[in-house]
Amino acid sequence: MLVGLLFPGTTVSLKSDKVLENIPVVAHRGASKAAPENTLPAFEKAWLQGADAIEGDFHLTADNEIVCVHDANIRHYTQKDIEVRDLTLAELKKLDFGRWHDKQFAGTRIPTFKEVVATIPKGKRIFIEIKSDAQLVPHLIHQIRNSSLELQQIVIISFHKDVIKAVEDKWPELKTFWLTRFKTNERGQLDPAPTTVLRTLETLGTDGLSTHFEGLTSELVKSFQKAGYEYHVWTVDEIPRAKALIEMGVQSITTNVPGEILKAIRGSLE
Repeated sequence: MLVGLLFPGTTVSLKSDKVLENIPVVAHRGASKAAPENTLPAFEKAWLQGADAIEGDFHLTADNEIVCVHDANIRHYTQKDIEVRDLTLAELKKLDFGRWHDKQFAGTRIPTFKEVVATIPKGKRIFIEIKSDAQLVPHLIHQIRNSSLELQQIVIISFHKDVIKAVEDKWPELKTFWLTRFKTNERGQLDPAPTTVLRTLETLGTDGLSTHFEGLTSELVKSFQKAGYEYHVWTVDEIPRAKALIEMGVQSITTNVPGEILKAIRGSLE
């Protein structure tokens, strides 16, 4: 058994190297520390760094195209105070989505779902986070059916319950995870209560849960797994914390620095 630092002043025994190597590493919005998030350069860097999967955020445009961008309003990326849903794909494609990160990425365009899918190597996966409402779901399902992706390469994730329910209703074979976040309230209790989250998972018919690492314990993770749900975690950029979470039993690590996490748990980098 290996011993690693959990948080300053505490230690945790870690699983064998073999177990560490088997935990999928998901590139959060691509390799988003190295390139502008949710752009083709970020996804391409993620694959070069050996990521097992990419995670991307998706919105619907005014002309019902699916684009990859986190914020509903593009001000952060382009300095233009406009909603994605109020622009057509052609209008969005005229804007620079790279310079905000670094001038070397000036001229980077917003990618479509189809363009992101085209980067995915055989055997790798995509975590598709639906940021807009359930109106995006039928358009996404149509594009997935017409893509080269296999079912096992796809996970649909969303904070929106109606989105997860819509996917489960329209194509239950697709894997979905509901996103939420545990916080500790003034009484030292988790909020939302784990029992409340479990009821939500049952109602949605989803395959699993993906949360922030805050408040997680091995007992909490295992309680959901014993109920039949997968447990995944975001966004983990610190190596000691990633190893501690793997020890708790999480089934993937989503990170902005996939190369660094992979080097720590598998000894490999690009």
